[in-house]
Amino acid sequence: MITLTINGQKHELDVPDNMPLLWAIRDVVGMKGTKFGCGISECGACTVHLDGVATRSCITPVSAAKGEITTIEAMADDPVGRKVQQAWLDLGVAQCGYCQGGQIMNATALLKKNPEPDTREIVDAMAGNLCRCGTYNRILAAIERAADKETSS
Repeated sequence: MITLTINGQKHELDVPDNMPLLWAIRDVVGMKGTKFGCGISECGACTVHLDGVATRSCITPVSAAKGEITTIEAMADDPVGRKVQQAWLDLGVAQCGYCQGGQIMNATALLKKNPEPDTREIVDAMAGNLCRCGTYNRILAAIERAADKETSS
């Protein structure tokens, strides 16, 4: 039995220690916002926060998830996450939307660590998150807006 704290709630799970956190979150706990993209930590669709750090849940075993896990479902309750989500909506960032949960999670972790990143810092921090629709310019603009560094549109 493993105890995970997800979005402030404790969950007792009867799962193998090596089960990827992604599957525990999605299939056992039932939170579907965190997506499977690649299974090898290359795309970022599965990004969650583990003690505030952007973490790829597809390669993180549940046995390593000892701290507070935050998923996209909790971002509306987080001041920085809410600001990022609002910027996403204001700028119409999402196209198909599949990667957006991971993008928002990574952007939120960045802004919590560095509330005023420059463009290079944003690009570098987001490099591990792929968007098959190519909305990278809108993602960058939304992060700049959330950081109150909006460029002229």
